[in-house]
Amino acid sequence: MSQVTELGYMGLSISNVDAWKDYAASIVGMEIVDEGEGDRIYLRMDKWHHRLTLHIDGGDDLAYIGWRVAGPSEFNELVEKLRLNNLDIRVASEEECEERRVLGLAKTVDPGGNPTEIFYGPLVENWRAFHPGRPMFGKFTTGTEGIGHCILRQDDIPAAVRFYELLGLTGSVEYKLPLPGGMTAKPYFMHVNGRQHSVAFGLGPMKKRINHLMLEYTNLDDLGIAHDIIRQRKIDVALQLGKHSNDEALTFYCANPSGWLWELGWGAKKAEGQQEYYSRDIFGHGNEAAGYGMDIEL
Repeated sequence: MSQVTELGYMGLSISNVDAWKDYAASIVGMEIVDEGEGDRIYLRMDKWHHRLTLHIDGGDDLAYIGWRVAGPSEFNELVEKLRLNNLDIRVASEEECEERRVLGLAKTVDPGGNPTEIFYGPLVENWRAFHPGRPMFGKFTTGTEGIGHCILRQDDIPAAVRFYELLGLTGSVEYKLPLPGGMTAKPYFMHVNGRQHSVAFGLGPMKKRINHLMLEYTNLDDLGIAHDIIRQRKIDVALQLGKHSNDEALTFYCANPSGWLWELGWGAKKAEGQQEYYSRDIFGHGNEAAGYGMDIEL
């Protein structure tokens, strides 16, 4: 089928490379890969060449998001489907594919202005074991579920839903959360594989393209150690430890060196076959540091 299979990679625009190396490796546990290009470094989470590229250009925001398809036939079918739906999409050059370490690549923009890439054939370095940046009891949950999930800026929710449905994602509103003044937040979550959701939107106005990126550990102790380090270093925590109702993951939200959030978690359930919605979280996720776009009672 002409649909994406996972959230495969991301490019992040950063300014402080030393702070990011320390954060990604010493706190989160990722492997740093520096191939001497000068303007970027890579972060590994598994045997892929990379899952995240840190572009040292001072933007401190999402640079692009990459969605994987199974192979060349699915790639060509999806590109054609997007064109038939009047989306501006460009098949990338061989040089651009080499830059991303993929066999095929196309570039477009989603309705929120987020640079979006469709790709197939990532470079997987089976000969090279994943070597975490700090000792870990387990690993990161990736595989067929991709790198995790993210919340993106979208001003036109129906347009965003249509776009991601064209990519093959499905979903709906999963929370109705009361806001001051009688308003209700209705965040929209979408999935494409076993991960409960890969992308979400609908939290309201956002300063950056991305609110947060969620990464999941396979071992609870690795989450606990990350939490201890964050607390010891007095890094901002926007939402305290808690358990969501939709994915049932134990998580907390902490600031990264570019001024937005990483959600670190463990124990998420798989995507449901039928839709549900919730009015609150199971426990925790109390508000702490304000100003990161998560100032909402869960």
